[in-house]
Amino acid sequence: MTGKERAKAIVEGLECDHLPIQPMVMMFAAKYAGIPYGEYCKDGLKMAQAQMKTAVDYDLDVLLACSDPARELIDIAGEDSVKWFYDQPPAIDEERAALSNKSRLKEFKIPDPWNKGRMNDRIIAIQKMKEEMGDRLSIVGWVEGPLALAAELRGINNIMIDFIDDPDFVLELFDFTARTAMVYAKAQVEAGANTIGMSDAAASLIGPALYEKFLWPAQRMVLSAIKEYGAISRLHMCGNTNDLIVKMKELPVDIYELDFPVDLETARQILGPDRVILGNVSTIDDLLNGTPDDVHKAAAYCHKVCGRYHIVGAGCEVSPRTPPENLRAMMRYALEHKP
Repeated sequence: MTGKERAKAIVEGLECDHLPIQPMVMMFAAKYAGIPYGEYCKDGLKMAQAQMKTAVDYDLDVLLACSDPARELIDIAGEDSVKWFYDQPPAIDEERAALSNKSRLKEFKIPDPWNKGRMNDRIIAIQKMKEEMGDRLSIVGWVEGPLALAAELRGINNIMIDFIDDPDFVLELFDFTARTAMVYAKAQVEAGANTIGMSDAAASLIGPALYEKFLWPAQRMVLSAIKEYGAISRLHMCGNTNDLIVKMKELPVDIYELDFPVDLETARQILGPDRVILGNVSTIDDLLNGTPDDVHKAAAYCHKVCGRYHIVGAGCEVSPRTPPENLRAMMRYALEHKP
């Protein structure tokens, strides 16, 4: 089976030759390909090159178009709040946040991902992956989730205060960021992505009540649209989302990518036996600081808890300092085991 076929099979509950393996390798891939991460983020062709080299050499099932949090932000509001680095991801300077003045939201327009810009650079990467690899691997496009993009535009501390001080503004902003994600997801599917990942990392910083009232409806908008576009949906929410999983279960998600702070046994119990769970191997204790045997055992534990509806992977991004033999140990577990 190809990596693309394996991803589709696990989501649809079909027979699979072995467990899919879809770790989130970004800085690891850039380092492996000898590309400074600043260049990896700015040049879609270099991103594609690094992803393809890493996937082929490590026998992974996935090509990942995720790189940094500043693509949609820059095309919407410019680079004034973004700090660039030579070999690190760009960072958002909250003191210069694009929406320091909330009234500016009315001026913002959803960018066209097909026009020249940072959103289009990801399109170029996906097109190159599709051209070079065809359907051999699962090509995963990526969008910032409604809260993630809102935090990048407004500033993480500001948006957290807005939940209490200006809830109407939060709803208006989430509507804008969700519609931006929908437009961007559609373009990436048209470019050749068969899966769209949505990252909403800051969601782990809010409780169930705020999640249900504000963020969950906006996430549902995006994930429902991804299904309409005919792609697999992959939800990534960094950190401890234990208290949100009951509501997350109601989202139209194909693949839940659960970070290692999540209690995997409880998550499986809540989500039920037939929802696909990706990840949960610790990027720190096992992949970065552990041994190949530690990684192999961690992958085995995740598989045992998750059962047949499981994709092998880490809880979040694989550190560029991860020993190569540790990543290979995770890959080896996937190759040795069926769902």
